[in-house]
Amino acid sequence: MITRRRAGLAAAAVATLALTAACGSSDQSASTPTTDTVQPAGQGTSDYGYGSSGSGQGDGGYGGQAGGDSGKETKAGPSAGTLALHQDAKLGPVVTDAKGMTLYRFDKDTPDPAKSNCSGSCATTWPPVPADGATAPAGIAKSALGSVTRADGVKQLTIEGWPAYRYVKDTKAGDTKGHGVGGTWNALAADGKKAGAQPPADVSVLNQPELGEILVDGKGRTLYRFNKDSAWPMKFACNDACLDTWKPAKPADRSKLTGIAPKLISTVTRPDGIKQLAVDCWPVYWFTGDKQPGDITGQGKMGLWFAVSKDGKKITTPAN
Repeated sequence: MITRRRAGLAAAAVATLALTAACGSSDQSASTPTTDTVQPAGQGTSDYGYGSSGSGQGDGGYGGQAGGDSGKETKAGPSAGTLALHQDAKLGPVVTDAKGMTLYRFDKDTPDPAKSNCSGSCATTWPPVPADGATAPAGIAKSALGSVTRADGVKQLTIEGWPAYRYVKDTKAGDTKGHGVGGTWNALAADGKKAGAQPPADVSVLNQPELGEILVDGKGRTLYRFNKDSAWPMKFACNDACLDTWKPAKPADRSKLTGIAPKLISTVTRPDGIKQLAVDCWPVYWFTGDKQPGDITGQGKMGLWFAVSKDGKKITTPAN
């Protein structure tokens, strides 16, 4: 009997241990290995616990003191140089550095006063962008750029107060793999807000620093009208060689507009049979000299070409 009882107790102990091992324990000792061990940037599949699905699990986006190494020296990335606006197919215009690498903001930071709450291992995965050497392109107001001195001494670029970062898993120009990570990281828009607040539209309004609110096409290009054209009677004065430089804008779907009244949008047919977008009955074009959203190099050309306001009127303010 005693032997049987001891055997039964031993079996119960083994079963209890097996159950504990399968279900895990909420009070594991510090020496017990776990699957949440922080790994070097770019390794493993956990994205440092913040995940790539934007679920907000774990530490909610890898914040400031994650990993308990907030005193670790931060290695800032290279200078951003002249920033740019890249038209992303899903997010619209996003801020990039001079090499086309996307810049991000962190919801746990603050813009006023500017403060970064990403340090230690967080700053290894999201290297802060140095403020030195960063300049604004045509589509971003110069006054939007600033800097904040981080706790680790790095002087970090800010856009409308938001500290700017790169993401180590972006490997080529135009990548936006960091957008939505942990539900707290987002690509930066020109005004410091989160990119993608409004999906790209066939025609939308862009706040250009020099001209104010202007119309752009689905690729973020400034739309212009030509003084030698006319709305009524319809006249197309840009033909032949003119069309090598000034391209007729493609017609727009009235259900895919942002910031402009649908009644102002129509489609006209040119003498060569090409269908062209018209705003307030005026044919509109994009300029081959404009290279990115916010460019207005065509403004005032020959005193005949002008950007268009959201009310369909030509904007005569000269470009600096």
